[in-house]
Amino acid sequence: MRTSRFGLIVSGALVAMMAAAGADESIEPGQWKITTKIRTNGGTMPPEVKARCLTPEQAGDLGKTFGPVMTMTNSTCERTAYDATGRRLKWRMQCRGQIDMDVAGDFDFDTSSHYTATVVTKAWMAGMLMNDVTMELEGEHLGDCQK
Repeated sequence: MRTSRFGLIVSGALVAMMAAAGADESIEPGQWKITTKIRTNGGTMPPEVKARCLTPEQAGDLGKTFGPVMTMTNSTCERTAYDATGRRLKWRMQCRGQIDMDVAGDFDFDTSSHYTATVVTKAWMAGMLMNDVTMELEGEHLGDCQK
């Protein structure tokens, strides 16, 4: 049961990374290779590589594309910190309710074709820490989107 809840929490954190709020720089639109390394509760999972196609609109608004947006059943979430300065985006989201969560993201868009990020998620139920997850991401622009 903890494993399936963990999957939902990690999925929620990934959703949080993929949507709402304006860093003033942009990255290349097109196909990106995203490598994700996850450490959870002291253990390390094998790296996962996925492709993601970014439209020109998504690539032009880093805050909206990589900022926090999270909705959870039986919990209320709010953004508690947000800083989009140059090629850096930092944010924090807290959720309170059936499951309490604290999710913080730190993105460094070092060039228009590369970024690194760390997203830390902590989740509590009934006051007990259930999960402590750190995701390290690396994005590399590959070219045009695949059809």
